[in-house]
Amino acid sequence: METSIFVLLFTFMVLLALNVPVSISIGMATLLTMLFTIDMEPALVTIAQRMASGINSFALLAIPFFVLSGILMGRGGIAHRLIEFAKVLFGMLPGGLAFVNIISCTLFGAISGSAVAATSAIGGFMVPAMKKEGYDKSFSAAVTVTSSTTGLLIPPSNILIVYSLASGGVSIAALFIAGYLPGILLMLGLMCACGLYAKAKGYPVGERVEFKDAIKKTLDAIPSLLLIVIVIGGIIGGYVTATEASVIAVLYSLFLSVAIYREVKIRELPGILIKSVETTAIVMLLIGTSSAMSWILSYENIPQSISETLIALSDNPIVILLIINMVLLIVGVFMDMTPAVLIFTPIFLPVVTELGMSPLHFGIMMVLNLCIGLCTPPVGSVLFVGCGIAKTTIAQMVRPLLPMYLAMFVALMLVTYVPWFSEFLPRYFSLIN
Repeated sequence: METSIFVLLFTFMVLLALNVPVSISIGMATLLTMLFTIDMEPALVTIAQRMASGINSFALLAIPFFVLSGILMGRGGIAHRLIEFAKVLFGMLPGGLAFVNIISCTLFGAISGSAVAATSAIGGFMVPAMKKEGYDKSFSAAVTVTSSTTGLLIPPSNILIVYSLASGGVSIAALFIAGYLPGILLMLGLMCACGLYAKAKGYPVGERVEFKDAIKKTLDAIPSLLLIVIVIGGIIGGYVTATEASVIAVLYSLFLSVAIYREVKIRELPGILIKSVETTAIVMLLIGTSSAMSWILSYENIPQSISETLIALSDNPIVILLIINMVLLIVGVFMDMTPAVLIFTPIFLPVVTELGMSPLHFGIMMVLNLCIGLCTPPVGSVLFVGCGIAKTTIAQMVRPLLPMYLAMFVALMLVTYVPWFSEFLPRYFSLIN
């Protein structure tokens, strides 16, 4: 067992260091490990079977539709309408544009289900606007990068669908509803950090929006916000499954972008479809290779060994959960969310369930934890998008990012040790016992 695990980890880390795509690194490391464990022909057959079975899930059908819906929303003029709506709510406060940025990223991330899309769409508007008002561009980018991750907790969220698969069938509807309060908690934490930072730097107070304009901007944003109501309301009410809701999201996004806002032309639809196929293919390859790696880990009894080791270290749940969080924070620095969820859920879920934590609660904790990794080098995809938009460097962003990291860590600790944040809404809507 020790040899095969060394081969797995060594190969994976070397390939990552050589800048090989994560999905290819996972697949190659898994294949080489299988070759050490079993013969050539069974290894090739097994990895093919595990990759195929990993994506052979009805629940995963929701991902391509939510991806397409997110792209349509990103191209359909949603971003600047949400920004104007956020200005109505918080633009008049000290450092108001930072609050507007956070609210806009949260709303757009929740609608699109993509942190990268939220960073690109909202950052493209907000970073230049904040710079024009006297905000430091690195601070503006830091706000955009960290707040865009809140949409991964607030549904529709593809990563929660992936966790449902990895955990063995936790209700997607329950996970979607469970993400609301932690997502709002994270948003409020970032707003507190931004408020203190903006006050210390003496950033300007925004202008108050006149009542007539406020009504107009609110009404203009309502059709976009209705997507969340339609999707989640349909799931909670039992009218549709998550997969069916994803199809409705596509149809509504298409109608809104083409017919109502008229920002997407019919001739652009083939390009949008191709982009959604490319994104879906990347996600599915990650899921397939990660499923194969999860199988080889189970074959070598790694989850059981880690579980026994952690429980032997301490019988205090607080200590064990802190250790798990530290491991996931380190993993998030080097690995994308999708493979991290698929690989480490089977490893840590048996540990936390033995401690009395529900799989639902652990899923929200894990996703929130890995959200931090999206904002940290060297693999943080959202961080690099933010740097590109603001035309700044990671080194320049470190200082304004520190209070944001602290706010995210505090939110993580609250979600970890206070199950109420994750379980109140699912219990209220009778989605869990």
